[in-house]
Amino acid sequence: MSSIRRAWLPAIAILVATLCAPRTEAAEIRVMISGGLSAAYKELAPQFEKATGNTVITSYGPSMGSTENAIPVRLARGEPADVLIMVGDALGVMISKGLADAGSRVDLVRSPIGMVVRAGAPKPDISTPEALKATLLAAKSVAYSDSASGVYVGTELFKKLGIASEMEGKARMIPADPVAGVVANGDAELGFQQISELLPIPGADLVGPLPPELQKITIFSAALTKEAKAREQGKALVDFLASPAAAPALVKSGMEPIAPAR
Repeated sequence: MSSIRRAWLPAIAILVATLCAPRTEAAEIRVMISGGLSAAYKELAPQFEKATGNTVITSYGPSMGSTENAIPVRLARGEPADVLIMVGDALGVMISKGLADAGSRVDLVRSPIGMVVRAGAPKPDISTPEALKATLLAAKSVAYSDSASGVYVGTELFKKLGIASEMEGKARMIPADPVAGVVANGDAELGFQQISELLPIPGADLVGPLPPELQKITIFSAALTKEAKAREQGKALVDFLASPAAAPALVKSGMEPIAPAR
């Protein structure tokens, strides 16, 4: 199959899905999304808007934490949303609090944690637990995110490697800002975050994923909120993000699509 035909496949899939789906009135869909899916979403949302006539209004923020843009904080202060796209465990908390509809939940992708260095810097070996341990001990400074990946790095990974005490003075959690940006600016030698959040940031080079024995896969999921006004349109967006048409953008962002839309 030629590259031109392959390039058209996502658009054709969207068109077919749109023509076959029941017609609903175009609406504004308010979405809250966390960083792990942002790069792919920014590519996919305009495709969905063009195919359906809906307008997507998006707010970005971490799936957890207490920063002002964190999705739980946004919801707590009453910001409206139709669709939540966030770390699956954090979405589960929103469901348990009655803020999201359990029946609408769709698991979208699996997302691994990776490590970056400043662009042009030597890429150390992190292919095995022993190599990763040596790299961390040799580093002068390490940054990790305040989301699910960073919680794992800060509370579990260092302990598994037996270097928790050695990392205390040189590893720090970065609230809100992209970890790759901190590394690109020279404020940290190594950075850990979801690969999908590391790849879009200029000035940092991806070294690779954590070794399989130490990897922590995060599931990103979507659901309608209990107060959603654009329910049908929101479901159509979620179904599109879970469809084969969305898969190339998700894979390009370093994630593994889970399943097609129901």
